[in-house]
Amino acid sequence: MRYFVVFLLMLVSGAVSAQKTQSVTGTIVNDGTLLPVAHVNVININKVKGTITDDRGNFTIEATVNDTLHLSLAGYQSLKVRVTNDWINSATSTKIPFTERAYTLEEVVINKYDLTGYLQIDAKLAPIKEPDYRYNISGLQLGYEGGEYSPGAFKRILSSVFNPADLLHNTFGKKPTEMRRLREMKKDDTVRNVLASKFDRETLAALLGVSKDEIVEILERCNYSEAFITTANDLQIMDAISGCYEEYKALNRN
Repeated sequence: MRYFVVFLLMLVSGAVSAQKTQSVTGTIVNDGTLLPVAHVNVININKVKGTITDDRGNFTIEATVNDTLHLSLAGYQSLKVRVTNDWINSATSTKIPFTERAYTLEEVVINKYDLTGYLQIDAKLAPIKEPDYRYNISGLQLGYEGGEYSPGAFKRILSSVFNPADLLHNTFGKKPTEMRRLREMKKDDTVRNVLASKFDRETLAALLGVSKDEIVEILERCNYSEAFITTANDLQIMDAISGCYEEYKALNRN
């Protein structure tokens, strides 16, 4: 009986410790100057939690062993850092070197229309943009075309449900954990603010476990236009993929 009580206490103690929220503390420094880097976006990909470094480059974020932190800031190369047991148990802040990105500007050729001054001729020379089917993403003031409200969208998503080789089927059907993060992204203001300020799809790709090219293909399969895909910020792209995923799930259940 005595051993049973001891065993029971050990189980209770283990359960209580497992429920404790764990976190890691770090300091991000420029790997060249060793000076702290402020305002770095730090996102825990596994828990979809985010924070930003202070003026001294310090941050604290909720994390457990084997979680992956994604670090990003304009002008720096994005970095993924794996959380280790030693880091969690460390009493001091861990320094993380951050590398500045070297930019090489490529030559840009600007073409102009060779207009003649005659309206009937110039009207044929200038490209005409096809009319868009517009809708509004919740919380945003701008409208965009495409999506489930445009002709053919329902048919394309439905065909993906029954086609194992289709990109949407492989992404939405075989990545349930990553796709569930879409809902979590909407709950964390830091993550949303980071995505709203970015257009490179890098952080979004890391959170969803897909490549940048796959993001473009997903949006094309969901009937979003090229104009939306190339101009929308990462938050708008995330909301668009989330809407398409919910539509896919509803069709798949039926």
